[in-house]
Amino acid sequence: MAAIDPKLLEILVCPLTKVPLRYDSSKQELISDQAGLAYPIRDGIPIMLIDEARKI
Repeated sequence: MAAIDPKLLEILVCPLTKVPLRYDSSKQELISDQAGLAYPIRDGIPIMLIDEARKI
């Protein structure tokens, strides 16, 4: 599993709440605690679509 670029993580925000995201390396997801959503990372690319996010 490839780690996400820290510089990319610094600029990515949740498309719903516009708050910074938390990286979960074990699940390869970007977590928006405020929105209760987990955005998948596929082949090293964050999928920042609300419809693709998993509710947590």
